Amino acid sequence: MRVIAGSARSLKLVTPEGMDTRPTTDRIKETLFNIIQTEVPGARFLDLFSGSGGIGIEALSRGAEYAVFVDNGKEAYDCITRNLEHTRLSERAKVCRQDVFTALASLEYKERFDVIFMDPPYGQELERRVLEYLTMSSLIDEDSLLIFEAKIDTDIDYLEQLGYDLIKEKRYKTNKHVFVKRRKK
Repeated sequence: MRVIAGSARSLKLVTPEGMDTRPTTDRIKETLFNIIQTEVPGARFLDLFSGSGGIGIEALSRGAEYAVFVDNGKEAYDCITRNLEHTRLSERAKVCRQDVFTALASLEYKERFDVIFMDPPYGQELERRVLEYLTMSSLIDEDSLLIFEAKIDTDIDYLEQLGYDLIKEKRYKTNKHVFVKRRKK
């Protein structure tokens, strides 16, 4: 896995061992960043369920102002920290080794994010729980873009009920990226 573009272009990233993480392939990462390319420069970026930190590091490399990485695994935390040092992006990043919901609560009223990306374990409805939390959160506003990765057959019919507008759904062979914004009041 490597950084695709920007200041850290072509630098290789380390990933946690084992099956607990699914690093986003370079091809899918490139597609994702082609879709959000206008949102990233100058953005405050939150990478939830970060794994190796590859998505948030790509955002920093492409000009995001600041990124927060959240993962509760020790190996993931170590990988993110090493990758940030290797890419020389540490000074614009914060790494939280916490459960995602604990981290969200600790960031509340202290941070606001322009883009939130999450790649939770599949089949546990964690993306829905995060979106439920964010419906009334100070961490986002109506202009914030929320993106989550899920299995291709994941039901997202709940989005409207939670107060989100579906902006785009990009399908791949086995998974998809879903792009949403909080509905304007």
